[in-house]
Order: sequence, then structure tokens, then C-alpha cells
Amino acid sequence: MCSLLSCSRQDAAMPGLLLGDVFPDFEANTTIGKIYFHQFLGNSWGILFSHPRDFTPVCTTELACAAKISDEFKKRDVKMIALSIDSVEDHRSWSEDVMALHPEHAGSLLPFPIIADDKRELSVLLGMLDPDEKDKDGMPLTARCVFVIGPDKRLKLSILYPATTGRNFTEILRAVDSLQLTAKKKVATPVNWKPGDEVMVIPSLSDEEAKKIFPAGFTTKEVPSGKKYLRYTPQP
Repeated sequence: MCSLLSCSRQDAAMPGLLLGDVFPDFEANTTIGKIYFHQFLGNSWGILFSHPRDFTPVCTTELACAAKISDEFKKRDVKMIALSIDSVEDHRSWSEDVMALHPEHAGSLLPFPIIADDKRELSVLLGMLDPDEKDKDGMPLTARCVFVIGPDKRLKLSILYPATTGRNFTEILRAVDSLQLTAKKKVATPVNWKPGDEVMVIPSLSDEEAKKIFPAGFTTKEVPSGKKYLRYTPQP
């Protein structure tokens, strides 16, 4: 059972969310019992990720990877929670298979809960259903969605993958690092950035402002247009 408690959108029946929207609060049955989503998050960051079905190959590899690096998300104060249309009982049984994929974790409990959205209420609300992937009854399955929610309960990132493409949770972790850094500092992270690499001064800062904010200074890359917008600085 899942039910909506609150939503910032004027029309809660419209699926999908925009970046910056307050993420809907809801109650749901999970593998750790009933939760209230905003209460579950508390003041932490959160990542909600859906998968098409329990006891399927790609989903098993994904959640096994998520479990393996869950301590890295925990270090960043990110609470993880998964979702599919399967029952709580199936989630709990399947979790044993997930944890057995990495022998060092076999027999351990899955380190994050899974929501049982068996009536597809949340999947519809959040735009998670994949119309091309259906169960034996012709009902659509959940796609591979990723939502990152900030401590202010607003949506910071969303990614949507089809059922046939497994996610890269190391990349999702990298994106979280960027989101957390840029939420506090007036910088942006360039292509393939990793923690510790140089970052870019945001365009809204003048050179004079940037000199005050970044004591290590910044370098400007010359380009044919002559515009001075490629400004690099050590990660603050």
C-alpha cells in the first residue's frame, strides 16, 4: 500500500517531477515496515531508485552493486531506498539472491529498504512506468528511475533508463558528489569530473567576485571567441 501525503505540484495526478520540485511525501509498505518518506529521509539526502521486477537478471546485478557500495552513500549522508511493483514478501526473498551475488555479503541483510508499490500508485505519480515493458497480464512495469532528493526535500537529479540497460551506480555516486559540492560552493563540475579534480567558476560570478571567493585563484582558458567563460579553480 502506498498513499500520497503531500505534493507541491498543483495537479498531483500529472506524472513526473521537475528539478527543484518538492518531492512528494507518501506512506508505503517496505521491507522494513511502513514508512513516511519525508520522515524516513529526515535531514539527509536521499536516493529513490526503481527497478522493473524482482528475480530478474539485470535488477539483481544492480541492487547487488548498490548494496556493495552502500557504505559510500552512507558516508555522504545519503539514505537509499528501492522500489518495484513486487510484494514485500517477494522483496525479502529476492534480497537473499541479491546479497549472495557477492560472496562476502552472502547471508547479510540488504542495507536499504525496498518499497512494495504493488498497486502502481507511486509509479504513476512519479512517472516511473515503462509502457514497453509489461508483465504477463499486460500491465506496465517500472522503469529504471533514479531520483536524488536534497535535505530540503527538493528533487536535485532524475535519470530514467529502460529495462534493458543497467545503471552505473558509481556514476550515480559521482553525481551525488557533484550535487553536494555545488550546493555549497559557487562552482560547477566539468565533464568526467571526479572529487579532487579542478572545478569551474560559475558564469554568474564576475572575475572580481571570483578572486574574493577562491583564494587559490583561477585560470582562464583562451578560446577563439575571445570570451572569458572557461575559468578553472582547484576544488574548494
